[in-house]
Amino acid sequence: MKKSLNSNHTENICHSPLFKRASGILMPISALPGKFGIGTFGQSAKDFVDFLVKIGCTYWQVLPFGPIDDFNSPYQSLSAFAGNPFFIDPQKLKDDALLTDDELQTAGYTETPWLVAYNFIRQTRMDLFKKAFARIDSSLKEKISRFEKSQPWLKDYALYTAIASKTHEPCWINWDPELRDRVPQALERANNDLKDEINFQVFLQYLFFTQWHEIKTYANDHHIKIIGDMPMYVALQSPDVWAHPECFDLDSKGAPKTVAGVPPDYFSEDGQLWGNPLYDWAALKKQDYKWWVDRLGMALTLFDTVRIDHFRAFSAYWSVPAKEKTARNGKWLPGPGTDLFKHWFQAFDFSTPRIIAEDLGVQDDGVRQLLKDSGFPGMRVLQFAFIDTGDGIHWPHNYIPNTVAYTGTHDNNTLLGYLWELNEGARKFAFEYCHYDCQGDEWQQGGPQSSSCHAFIRLLWMSCARLTIVPIQDALGYGADSRINVPGRAEGNWAFRLPQSAIDSIDTQWFFEMNRIYKRMNPYTEK
Repeated sequence: MKKSLNSNHTENICHSPLFKRASGILMPISALPGKFGIGTFGQSAKDFVDFLVKIGCTYWQVLPFGPIDDFNSPYQSLSAFAGNPFFIDPQKLKDDALLTDDELQTAGYTETPWLVAYNFIRQTRMDLFKKAFARIDSSLKEKISRFEKSQPWLKDYALYTAIASKTHEPCWINWDPELRDRVPQALERANNDLKDEINFQVFLQYLFFTQWHEIKTYANDHHIKIIGDMPMYVALQSPDVWAHPECFDLDSKGAPKTVAGVPPDYFSEDGQLWGNPLYDWAALKKQDYKWWVDRLGMALTLFDTVRIDHFRAFSAYWSVPAKEKTARNGKWLPGPGTDLFKHWFQAFDFSTPRIIAEDLGVQDDGVRQLLKDSGFPGMRVLQFAFIDTGDGIHWPHNYIPNTVAYTGTHDNNTLLGYLWELNEGARKFAFEYCHYDCQGDEWQQGGPQSSSCHAFIRLLWMSCARLTIVPIQDALGYGADSRINVPGRAEGNWAFRLPQSAIDSIDTQWFFEMNRIYKRMNPYTEK
């Protein structure tokens, strides 16, 4: 493996503090209950905060907040800075006199509370928001103007989105060459011609950030901290790549020379070909990594702590020629290492844990050293233990304290679904390992009282990992039909959702006792 761009990895690098012993729930905003076809920054978000307080948890982990692609993936975000407008709560717009009662009723979706109604939302939500936009008064305009001036990225985002909407061409490399290459006269014309749409996009981002600020403030006031999620890469069809092509490995017309992915692994025998343009780390280094500093700065205003997906790319990343059809024929290239982290530690307050490193997949000495030098906690996934015939890092007896441990992530099956997938021998040993005295087919029974799910969650809570997280599906004991994502499959993901009655069915006393017994209790819950 090649060394990172900064081989002097231990010089002048600060060290992240450890988490206090605590626990949390992974619950996507999109999966929150409500009547609008998707979870929003409305009352159900505050209700979920109250639920976390009740069971003694300290952390609420969410999935990425960016605008989603056509396959609804939050990990193929169309902006590294903007928020997903579908999370805007229509009820709050009505409360602010921007929508009428009748208009609010059109936002309701009653077909099923178990799935996100992406088609319905795409067909109706923007028209609803435009009605609200038409009612803004001078006072609100002034607030929006102040917000716009405080967000340097917003001008490019709003213009990009307006051009893409008008031309029906989402990717900037297919635009007129003058717009593609950001010729100043062409940008000025577009700003003048598309003023209304640009202002509308700014309005949406104002609503997103304002509503989320209210939810995060409510959570923090109730001693709940938010863990956000940052994808490593951004989509080619994004204002980030269009406005900052020098930060990416592109040809003269903007097409990627190389694209992101990972080599063959547990999830895919061909690897995963993500297709995102790769960073030009040498160019970023010359700019003191300003784009990445700005990006993390935005994330740390939205969240208390940020989980960085595919963290290992900071050590070395898998580079695949753009013409390849799979990720097999890539190669490892050096990432920026702690050279980037020095700028982060200089720019932001790290007196509390601010970053979780998603270090799953292929690990090597470079990744391990990077975590050691920075102090960022890595991740452990309980499901990976029992498919490992050796004595790997995902076995709880091998955990270290500076770890965030999960039953599974958004890429895994649910815990109950995973137990069904295990062969009989591996499942039997897993039961022995966690001292689960299974009676016949008892382990197959799902639901909030699932004895098998409880046994494995208890095992995780007992571990020395400072922070433990359980996906909401595992807290409910749900099976594979509630899985949120299957890696390598574009369609049919990210639609999982819950009604309030499901959350109400969770065994709150059992979780409270797990947090109490294993010293993970939110101290403010006990008060």
